Amino acid sequence: MMTAVPPTAPPESAPRSRGARVRVTPSRILFFALFLGVPMLVYVVFVVSPFLQAFYYSLTDWRGLARAPQFIGLDNYITLFQDPIFLKALRNNVIFMIVLPVVTISLAFALAILVTVGGNTRGAIRGIRGATIFRVVSFFPYVIPAVVVGILFAFIYSPNGGLLNGLLNLPLNLVGLDISIAWLGDRRFALLAIVAAVVWSLVGFYMVLFVAAIKSIPSEVIEAARIDGAGRFRISIAVILPMIRENVSTAAVYMGIMALDMFVYISVMTPSGGIGKSTEVVSRYLYQTAFSDSRFGMASAMGVVMALITMLMAVLVLFGTRQKEDAR
Repeated sequence: MMTAVPPTAPPESAPRSRGARVRVTPSRILFFALFLGVPMLVYVVFVVSPFLQAFYYSLTDWRGLARAPQFIGLDNYITLFQDPIFLKALRNNVIFMIVLPVVTISLAFALAILVTVGGNTRGAIRGIRGATIFRVVSFFPYVIPAVVVGILFAFIYSPNGGLLNGLLNLPLNLVGLDISIAWLGDRRFALLAIVAAVVWSLVGFYMVLFVAAIKSIPSEVIEAARIDGAGRFRISIAVILPMIRENVSTAAVYMGIMALDMFVYISVMTPSGGIGKSTEVVSRYLYQTAFSDSRFGMASAMGVVMALITMLMAVLVLFGTRQKEDAR
């Protein structure tokens, strides 16, 4: 009687050592060429190359198409940091970079807390009544173009029949008083007026961003904090905020980049940079220097300075957030 021989299992392939060379195949080459080479080429052509070109022109006295540029070294940068208008514009950009992210992100976070966990503390975790409608209404200003927002607030701030002066005059008219403040023409109020317009335009977007981040937090975490006796404010600061730190840092970077631009809002609301250049920003001054004064070399130097400041700001914000995460 013959007995069946059980089939033997195929020998297992030995694990590949770390030092073994990866086999290069046409499919692997095609994969890297499409998904790494093409994006890298696009980035170099449309991002790195223009920046290097701007840096080169910043070292010349190029005035556009008039003649070939002459190399002058760092003269544009020396002149730039001796220019009082540029220094004032840079100061205004720094003010916007500090004030806008702090105010916008703080308001957006507070509103996001209201519409997600700001409701009744009894029962399930929920936001205030009408939270869905409130989210839609708050997001609406973000879909309005910045040019339209600037025009709208220019009318609101108008000293001749503007809405803001009209509202302020309602109680004053009862006692026979009347005021007419040129909000964008007064150095004391111009920057604050522009900040208010930008915050109104963007706070809804960042509120929706934070709402999505808060919704991703497990409800058990918030329930445990409530059981421990934490109130809304304690939950918001000690529980929710650390868990959406990455979203907050991303919002801060985007707001910082926008604050270092501000071209549209300034050009529409204070076209010449305000009274005594009180609202001037580097982007508008750069545009004037290049296309009105035909000093493209100087304008390129401004662009290089702002690009370096923008990269430094982004690195500091993201690196600071990462350090806090690693320390936890």
